[in-house]
Amino acid sequence: MSKAQVMPRAARPFADFARHVRHFGFPVAAEQTIAFMQGVELLGPRSMDDIRQAALATLAPPHDRLDEFDALFRGFFYGEATVSVNAEDDDDTEIKDDSGVEQNAEHLETRQEESGEAASSLDRLGARHFRSERETLSAFQKAIPGALPKRRSFRAVRTRSRGSLDLRRALRAIVRADGDVPAPPFRHRPNVARRLLVLIDVSGSMKKHTGDYLKLAHTLVHAVGPVEVFTLGTRLTRVTRALRLRDPDAALGRAAALVEDWDGGTRIGPTLLAFLAIPRFAAFARGAAIVILSDGLERGDPAEMTTAIRRLSARAFRLSLATPLAGDPRFAPKTAALNAILPHLDDLVDGSSLPRLTQFMLTLARPAPSAEAVWKRRA
Repeated sequence: MSKAQVMPRAARPFADFARHVRHFGFPVAAEQTIAFMQGVELLGPRSMDDIRQAALATLAPPHDRLDEFDALFRGFFYGEATVSVNAEDDDDTEIKDDSGVEQNAEHLETRQEESGEAASSLDRLGARHFRSERETLSAFQKAIPGALPKRRSFRAVRTRSRGSLDLRRALRAIVRADGDVPAPPFRHRPNVARRLLVLIDVSGSMKKHTGDYLKLAHTLVHAVGPVEVFTLGTRLTRVTRALRLRDPDAALGRAAALVEDWDGGTRIGPTLLAFLAIPRFAAFARGAAIVILSDGLERGDPAEMTTAIRRLSARAFRLSLATPLAGDPRFAPKTAALNAILPHLDDLVDGSSLPRLTQFMLTLARPAPSAEAVWKRRA
């Protein structure tokens, strides 16, 4: 039975309104839509202004777009003329979560391109079917859990020695033992692996590598616990849940069906900004080791890509860009986009083959050099 069938009829207009504002470029996550409907239920609204206040509190429109949000509200619920999307907003990005909720963070005009061989900013929808051959990644799967960077857990666990005195349990033991504590209890915060966030460029210029990258991501999802995987091109798609299927062919097939912008254009900056605009997605980057698998050929405004990389770098424990272009000995970060983001990267490495990429990922726990300093020495 579908969600539309089980949703109460009175609640459908509110879910439709959240979908409506997403169409006009407001980043609304699935949780915000649910919170909006729950807020309306809790208010027991006596007027449309109560519904509007619930929408403002839960859908959280940007302050500079409140007038546009109010116009959309009046247009949807009162039937007034709605606002139109400006022509300059045609670079907006569509977001798709693999939980089954599709989010239009920004309105995007669909255009076709004759070839996917070169990077461009055009949106091209397409499907991809992977062959059944499987790469041998068993050695990497065994080694990667111990190679990821660690952090101290936020939760303490009991231990027989070392650590700090567990005062709460000690007091309970004193009461039970009538003032005698023969073995004081201790606790400590163990080291746990940091989250790994993998962002895979599926644009036309990365056509030869996306299959291997997704196989690597599938291995990571099953080798270590805290892993999140997204694809980006002209749209943003979360594929973590699809890759959790144990069978590699089934997992890649589901991911292939989920992603709609295979071999299309390249809009790295707007897509990363869309990722950061969703609070639940942006939380994945906090304290994480982030690996972007992309050639970095941004055809749009490099300022957007620079802004997104800078914000990701501020949240991340380590930010790395693995580009297949670095497999060429003559490669140097000379494009405007790569030059602009280089100061914010910890690593700019070779991602042209699985052996080189896995070899790099096994060094993520080591101290991160400055990518800018490394490439200045090479120059």
